[in-house]
This record gives sequence, structure tokens and C-alpha cells, in this order.
Amino acid sequence: MQARSAGKSTLRRLVLAALTLAGLCTGAVAATMGQPSPWEMNFQPAASPIMETVESFHWFLLALIGTIMVFVMALLAICILRFNARANPQPSRTTHNTPLEIIWTVVPVFILVATAIPSFRLLYDQLHLPPADITVKATGTAAWTWTYAYPDHGNFSFDSIMLQDNERKPGQPRLLAVDNEMVVPVNKIVRMQITGDGIIHSFTVPAFGIKIDAIPGRLNETWFKATVEGMFYGQCSELCGRNHAFMPIAVRVVSEQAFAAWIEEAKKKYAASPDRPAVVAASDPVR
Repeated sequence: MQARSAGKSTLRRLVLAALTLAGLCTGAVAATMGQPSPWEMNFQPAASPIMETVESFHWFLLALIGTIMVFVMALLAICILRFNARANPQPSRTTHNTPLEIIWTVVPVFILVATAIPSFRLLYDQLHLPPADITVKATGTAAWTWTYAYPDHGNFSFDSIMLQDNERKPGQPRLLAVDNEMVVPVNKIVRMQITGDGIIHSFTVPAFGIKIDAIPGRLNETWFKATVEGMFYGQCSELCGRNHAFMPIAVRVVSEQAFAAWIEEAKKKYAASPDRPAVVAASDPVR
């Protein structure tokens, strides 16, 4: 009795520890929306309709393959227990079972159709660009930086460079914070035009569910609609060279009024100038 009571007590402690850990992980994810979290296993919290669809499709597939795995494991267990030499010394000579063969042909077809329908819908939503409220052009440069242009709002542009450790302010994440963030309004459709300058890069922001290559000589397009205000980070996802790990993407989502005020300020701050210094890659960005 004492051993059984001790076992139950240990089990309660383990369950409590697991629930506490889950709560801590959930709190950490909620506190760091828009950027990676330590020990994070799931997606970053969704901040766009496309990412919400990606996440729901992911969980649907996980449940589907989990069910298939359990079913197959159950079949294997039945075969091992019921049809081994000891339990079945006189094996059956059955070679065909028409109903069973029809079932294992038709059921996978239904599984594929059930997977294809939401998959095709998601692909269509990602590739079909709705009428945009704002256009932003992002260029991945050969200096391992991003250059952003706003053709709909004065056609100004600016460079976005990763901050050094001694330049970061409290709360700014290491290897993700930049000097000039890309700014967009909340609940507005943003059309992203992506290209490269000399090197192939990849423009990726996980919370928005966007990832598209920046190829020199080619203009790729994608879109997103941020539904939450705040800072959202991404990184180049293409192995683009020695400074690949040091060209983060920082997107600041603000209210429509704040965006209009930022546009007026940015037109003056980033006005085209013939003596504007060119971007030069750091010789050694490792801190």
C-alpha cells in the first residue's frame, strides 16, 4: 500500500511539473510574439490570416497522420499477437480478400482528397494577390542587408542593417534588431515585391506566413495582412554567403494614423540624396 501511495504521489508531481512547464512555455510564447522563443516547438503565434490557415492545416495533418500511425500500429500488434507460430500453428492459405482490397484502395484516395482540398485552397490564397492597400519593395543586397522602398508613398527607400551588440537598446533581440525597420499599417493588405541584387536571398517572416526568394533580375510577389500591432522578426532563409546569419528582417506593425505620420517623417528622413553613403558589408559581424 505504501509503495502504491508513493507511486501515485510521484505521478502527481510529474503531472504538476508537466502542467507548470506547459504554462511557462505558453507564457513565454505569448510574451515574445513575432520572434523565436527558447525551446519553442510549435509555430510562432499567427499574426495574419494566411498564417492562421497554415497553422490550422498543420494541426489537421498532424491529427491525420497520428490517426494513421495508431491504426497501423494496432494492425501490427494484431498480426504479431494473433498470427505468430505459437498462437496460429496452422496458418491460413487465404490469398485474396476482395472487400479488404477495395477498402485499402479507396480509403487512401479519400485521405489524399481530404488533404488536397485545404492544401490547394491555401496555395491559392498564398499565390493569389488581392487588391493591395500598400506596396513595399524589398531588395536583398550583395552586402547582406535589406533595402526597402515604398513606391506608393513617395518612392523613398532606406537600408536596414542589423544592430551591433553595443547599439541595441534593452528589449531588442540579438541578431534580429535593426537600425531601420520596415513599417506597415495594421489590418491592411501589403503587397511585397521581392528581388535580389547580386545574390539570391529569401524574405521570410514566420508570424505572417510568408517566405519567398529574392532573385537578382526577377521580381517575385507575395502578400500579407498583419492583424496585430507590434514587432515581428524574420531572417533570410537562403544560404546566401558568409554573412547569411546576419541579415534579419524587422517589421513594425502600427495603427493607420501612426503609419501616416511615419510616412511623412520617412519622406524627409530618407529623401534621395546624391551623397547618400552606400551600404558596406561588415568585415566580421560576429559578436
